[in-house]
Amino acid sequence: MSRMGDEHGPLVDLGTERPQVPARARNMSPIVPRASISGRALVAVVAIMTFLASITTGTVLLVSASAAEWQSEVASEITMQVRPQAGRDLERDVTAAAEAMRTQPGIVQVKPFSKDESARLLEPWLGSGLSIEQLPVPRVIVARVQPGTTLDLAGLRSRVTQVAPSASVDDHRAWIERMRSMTGATVFAGIGILVLVIAATIISVSFATRGAMAANRPIVEVLHFVGAGDRYIANHFLRHFLRLGLEGGVIGGGAAMLGFGFSESIAAWFSGTPVGDQFAALLGTFSLPPSGYLALAVQAVAIAAITAWASRRTLFATLDDID
Repeated sequence: MSRMGDEHGPLVDLGTERPQVPARARNMSPIVPRASISGRALVAVVAIMTFLASITTGTVLLVSASAAEWQSEVASEITMQVRPQAGRDLERDVTAAAEAMRTQPGIVQVKPFSKDESARLLEPWLGSGLSIEQLPVPRVIVARVQPGTTLDLAGLRSRVTQVAPSASVDDHRAWIERMRSMTGATVFAGIGILVLVIAATIISVSFATRGAMAANRPIVEVLHFVGAGDRYIANHFLRHFLRLGLEGGVIGGGAAMLGFGFSESIAAWFSGTPVGDQFAALLGTFSLPPSGYLALAVQAVAIAAITAWASRRTLFATLDDID
């Protein structure tokens, strides 16, 4: 057996043809491969998560801005209804109530609606060509309040009912409370979605980090053997995953910004149409202010930082297991 082993030399003798790798290339080669399937998959996951988070944040900002505008408009007006009453002249009551409102401090404009204007208000529900002569339709008076003024609503109601007993004053407080509740629910829902997105990102990064550590375990063990510390190894992985997180954040955040910019252009195209008016009533001009785009950019960087933080925690836990 030994003779046979002596007769067989090396299978391949490269001799002087042995490939030589320059020392610079050996030193610059990364511990974690930069272009790998797991790396590309993590970039895609982070990009998708950042896109969803940016869409959620942008939508919350749009709804909040529109709700604040609604509340400002509604709070700046009060509405009075003067109902027809047997034995009283409706036109005289409307005129007397309007004059009583004009004498109230803090009210800068009073507009009583005519019969034709009241009929146009009912057209969306009752159709056009409606005759309200035989219908007990109340007359509406709209008053605009000076911003920052606190009205004496009790005194106003008392003064108005003295000249028009069938009149009622509405300061839209119930509508404002509903708007605040809707805005608060939207904000809480957006925060909940962001929490879920961040949790999913952390879980994905943790699995990707463990996979990269498992794939490079022999290299890590060799580094430990030659005296490399955990911090040295972790820094290489940390830079790797931070770069992946930044790449995914830029892709996802940039796509969301382009989407909002494109939506603003579409809203401008449909301006003046019924569909455009409905969207404008719901989301305002459907355009994010510069501060909104800045918030999306900061959020993308924050998700990249969360990616690096999650990878760092997983790295040290995995290195403790290897040790």
